[in-house]
Amino acid sequence: MTTTSRPFIPRSVVPSFPIRMIALDIDGTLVDEDLILPDRTVAAIRRATRRGIHVSLVTGRMTSSAIRFAETLGLSTPVVGYQGALIREMPGDPHRVGRMLRHRPLAPGVARSAEAWSRERGLDPHVNHLERLVIRGDDPRVDDYSAFLGTRATRVRDLGEWITRPVTKIVAVGPPGLPMGLLTDARRVFAGRAEVTVAHPRFLEFVAPRVSKGEAVRWLARRHGLDLSNALAIGDQVNDLEMLAAVGHGTSMPSAPPAVISAARYVASSLSDEGAAEIIERLALAGSREAAGASVELAGQATKLRATLPTGELPSWSAAR
Repeated sequence: MTTTSRPFIPRSVVPSFPIRMIALDIDGTLVDEDLILPDRTVAAIRRATRRGIHVSLVTGRMTSSAIRFAETLGLSTPVVGYQGALIREMPGDPHRVGRMLRHRPLAPGVARSAEAWSRERGLDPHVNHLERLVIRGDDPRVDDYSAFLGTRATRVRDLGEWITRPVTKIVAVGPPGLPMGLLTDARRVFAGRAEVTVAHPRFLEFVAPRVSKGEAVRWLARRHGLDLSNALAIGDQVNDLEMLAAVGHGTSMPSAPPAVISAARYVASSLSDEGAAEIIERLALAGSREAAGASVELAGQATKLRATLPTGELPSWSAAR
């Protein structure tokens, strides 16, 4: 099986059919800012699960926030949250969270450093730990964050003082463009101590070393006993880059940064056109001959698109582990 650890080199896994596993980002891939799953997307994913394909949500969100989407989609496979730092089983009771399968938190000293570093650069850091959102008590946007995640935030006077034990993630919020502008410097400062990524144009995020969606997808493939060549992954942001590079059928949304598109084998249609649903229909739900033909067609389209993209917007591939 092609599930052993190695560098995430774009399109290095040869795609194979049939597709047996699908890993899906949520925000910007399945849902827009209205957070509503479109009908065609729901139908395609439900058809895939009925065919015995393992479908998992792999997101930067906390797992409890992702579970409500998984329930709508009728999923029963593990939910990956926080870029892979926390993985839970789907709960049997909709009012509870599923059993924890994996948790790789950030050391408290590193978390405090990330919080202070972010604040000094004009970002507004928050703490995510398990299913808790912890924010500064005077944060004026507490209701916005709570609505986005579907949970009430815990307010504390001083985040740095509050962090005395390992935490799952630090997310630092800023105006669109600032997190991406700080990414290279953050990766340099925290090299070996934390993985740093951008999960949204406004979110710079810090997780434990060697945590990524790519490693999470490898974990899922091992759990299911599947080869990554038969896996499809779809995402739209920097935090999806390793995941798209790790599987045979990595698919970027067209709104993704150039380096993310460069990591993917295919580029989907837009979110408004339900591009993720179309990819699932053409590659996972079609017959073997039709899917193989669609793969060649989509890969050719992506190759032409990559030739038009600017370069140098993200650190080199050596920064993506």
